[in-house]
Amino acid sequence: MARPAELLKELRIERRPQAKKPRRRRWPIVLAVLAVLLGAAVVFGMNRPVTVTTATARDAADPANASVLDASGYIVARRIATVSSKITGKVREVMIEEGQKVQAGQVLATLDPIDASAQRELAAAQVSAARSQVGQVRAQLREADAQVRRLGALQGQQLVSRAQYEQAQAQRDALRAQLASIQSNAAVAGEQLDVARIGVENTVVRAPFDGVIVTKAAQPGEMISPISAGGGSIRTGIGTIVDMESLEVQVDVNEAYIGRVQPGMPVEAVLNAYPDWRIPGSVIAIIPTADRSKATVKVRIALGVRDARIVPDMGVRVSFMEKNAANAPKPTGAWIPVKAIVLPEGADAAKATAGHVFVVADGKAQRREVQLAETRDADRRASGGLKPGEAVVLEPGELRDGQRVATAADAKK
Repeated sequence: MARPAELLKELRIERRPQAKKPRRRRWPIVLAVLAVLLGAAVVFGMNRPVTVTTATARDAADPANASVLDASGYIVARRIATVSSKITGKVREVMIEEGQKVQAGQVLATLDPIDASAQRELAAAQVSAARSQVGQVRAQLREADAQVRRLGALQGQQLVSRAQYEQAQAQRDALRAQLASIQSNAAVAGEQLDVARIGVENTVVRAPFDGVIVTKAAQPGEMISPISAGGGSIRTGIGTIVDMESLEVQVDVNEAYIGRVQPGMPVEAVLNAYPDWRIPGSVIAIIPTADRSKATVKVRIALGVRDARIVPDMGVRVSFMEKNAANAPKPTGAWIPVKAIVLPEGADAAKATAGHVFVVADGKAQRREVQLAETRDADRRASGGLKPGEAVVLEPGELRDGQRVATAADAKK
């Protein structure tokens, strides 16, 4: 009979070690997914437009783009006056309105003449009284002369005394002195009358020159004075008159570029109000002083035409042209900003004659080889490879040919 221990061994289940299952390697799948995502991102990135800033190529043959310097300024009048009276008085009548044309000597306004008229009448009365006295003394002098002649004849016949004759002579001489004094007083009275008449004339305000009224500053009943009053209740002028024949342009030119401007230099002026109207002109003078705060020099420019559309204080842009620009051949190509040009690696920016730009067409950047000419400030002329009006990309950086682009204005939409 078997032992119990042996029987138990027979009942034990043998556990054989299971073979280990090989682990599945997942990293190739991860890499494949990443590659797919990366490819999709690249494709999506290439299809997504890049926002760029563009500038328009300007026609080099256009006179507006052929200037050596551009500046801005204003229309100013060399003859402009705030017309006032010579005396202080109350305004009786104002005969002007804004926009009215006036001629030299035309009456613009009148003041209350009561005081001045009274002074004139008093001076006239004094003149009349002095002249009356002159007539009276002259009559007395004629009588005294006759008396001296009679007494002189009688004294020669010893019919009158010497003393009587000398007394008549003394009276005559006194009347002569009195007549001279009265005549002098009459002359003074006449001059006072002239002054009084001027006082009356000063109550009439007249235009000093031909021009146009641009400001009406006083109304009937207001006080006016040639000097400013401390209280500010007295007007200092009837109105402002401008001589439209004296209009010119004054511009501030940066002192760094003033060497490009010369007296007599031709210019083209464009009013901000009429951007399509080009007005010919020329440089009158360069004011020989600089504005320290703005680092500019003032330049006076004469306009070649006179027109009612040109009025004082209008904004104007001025292009300074070469003196021989009219006879020189017109340049070809287009002006573009320097920062739109990509030069070959290692090329000297000042001496480079070729480069490339990116032109925006149909929403894509097209690389365009261009020939380069002279530089003017921040622009350079592309003599070939580019047409005026085309949009070039500024600061293209890593832009590629054929890459989709969108302008900053399109990106905002």
